[in-house]
Amino acid sequence: MIPLELAVAAISAYLLGSIPSAVLVGKSFYGLDVREHGSLNAGATNTFRVLGKQAGTGVLLLDIIKGLTAANLVYFLPNLMVESWIPYKILLGILAVLGHIYPVFAGFKGGKGIATLLGLVVAIDPFLALGCVVIFLLILTTTNMVSAGSILTTLSFGILSYLRYGMSEPVLQIFGIFAVILVLYTHRANIKRIWKGEEKKIYLFKKKG
Repeated sequence: MIPLELAVAAISAYLLGSIPSAVLVGKSFYGLDVREHGSLNAGATNTFRVLGKQAGTGVLLLDIIKGLTAANLVYFLPNLMVESWIPYKILLGILAVLGHIYPVFAGFKGGKGIATLLGLVVAIDPFLALGCVVIFLLILTTTNMVSAGSILTTLSFGILSYLRYGMSEPVLQIFGIFAVILVLYTHRANIKRIWKGEEKKIYLFKKKG
């Protein structure tokens, strides 16, 4: 039987993830629903495109905090005696990511979960998260595609976690496989556009043309 406090933490993690940061920021400060513009996605990338850098940065940070906070709910489970918190952080973090993708507070239509996934990785290991951010930025500056950066960074997570932990935390490898499957699923439309050469680009340091 699942301990009551773990069940409460799991529900709380999902509800945290369900907070629609992009929708709240857009409606509260700009009088605009980002789901009706751009890629029609309630995530940080579409917020950057539709509302600009300030709003996009705010949503990005809020979404990262959702994953970080949800994963760290494990520390409020004093009766859970374990050798490693990592599996439980992953469990709660994944629930937050699923909440972000399928938010109960926004008609189950959310974002793609990358920023919330990053928050989970920060909770697991800040150095792993830093490595992911570096790889993402390298890919983004090379391809100018957020989707390509998100997909390839997720693919590289298993390698990074193995280099840092070896097989002492095998759950990280399992999580890495799950994350790849999830990101490929949420980015399936982006993958089609990349294949056709139609994916939208973002230029961090220079404008197109």
